[in-house]
Amino acid sequence: MVISMDYVLEKLEVLLKTPSPTGNTEKAIQFVENEFKSLGILTSRNKKGALIATIEGNNKNKEITLSGHVDTLGGMVKEIKGNGKLKITQLGGYVWNTIEGEHVEIETLEGNTYTGTIMTTKASSHVHGEETKTIERNMANMEIRIDEVVNNAEDVEKLGINVGDFVSFDPRTIFTKSGFIKSRHLDDKAGVVALLGIAKYLVDNNIKPEYTTNFFISNYEEVGHGAAASIPEKTFEFIAVDMAAPGEGQTSDEFSVTICAKDSSGPYDYELRKRLIDLAKENNLNYKIDIYPFYGSDGSAALRAGHDFKVGLIGPGVDASHSFERTHRDAIENTIKLGIAYLLSK
Repeated sequence: MVISMDYVLEKLEVLLKTPSPTGNTEKAIQFVENEFKSLGILTSRNKKGALIATIEGNNKNKEITLSGHVDTLGGMVKEIKGNGKLKITQLGGYVWNTIEGEHVEIETLEGNTYTGTIMTTKASSHVHGEETKTIERNMANMEIRIDEVVNNAEDVEKLGINVGDFVSFDPRTIFTKSGFIKSRHLDDKAGVVALLGIAKYLVDNNIKPEYTTNFFISNYEEVGHGAAASIPEKTFEFIAVDMAAPGEGQTSDEFSVTICAKDSSGPYDYELRKRLIDLAKENNLNYKIDIYPFYGSDGSAALRAGHDFKVGLIGPGVDASHSFERTHRDAIENTIKLGIAYLLSK
């Protein structure tokens, strides 16, 4: 099974550098849709703007759906302060100190963009001394310094910046010679390009999956309702392809595909998990089995919404998730291979 990893990594770089904070994902969705269309795959959208790409299988009576999400962590302008700086509210769940010092882009309603940096209100140690170290990192004490000549709220408003404008974080994407990818938003853009890699393999090799297969690209996963609706009605099995969470006490790593047994929403389907493990073994894949204590997926959202199908969760290990993330190309490749093996199995 030869995977076109050059294609996968090329698309990953573009997608990582395409801002898509949850709630403002159209550019990323459009990019992924164009990639599916270039492979000759039919696409559609649901009313929330999520993307569905479908490959016909040998069995058209039942369908499999694989999901990944393009929405990422981000922020939204909460207040224009009197000093010309911006207070933000969070989009998605992260700890404030993980974005301190990060470069950002603010997008106005008119589509104009401005850059800035997130910092505390007492950022200079030469001015604030010990307070620079001890100030609590929270919404009240964090602000965006805009890279424009602004001295007050009126100056900011003249730029067209308003409450409700989206704020995206600089991904700072780096591909190392040793195969690592260091970037924000590998959750879950690494999973999305794995789906593109699966689709490309099937198309390039003129292979039909066993069942008609839907690739569901969601756009609200980070706020909990990405795959809550519009899953194709013939779906009998649903696999979320999303990052695994390596760390202390975890078994997953940055080189393997991880098959999740349980996350904070509960256990994933036992029979489906055993089948995925058997496929990983049969195909000599580097795989792990893990449990994520503080985690939910599009599969979790689908089950909570009342969908009646089996749900599994697989994905590449991403270190320092919801912080400055890192994975390895091998983890993405193993994820693609497991996805292909699953779609071709009976």
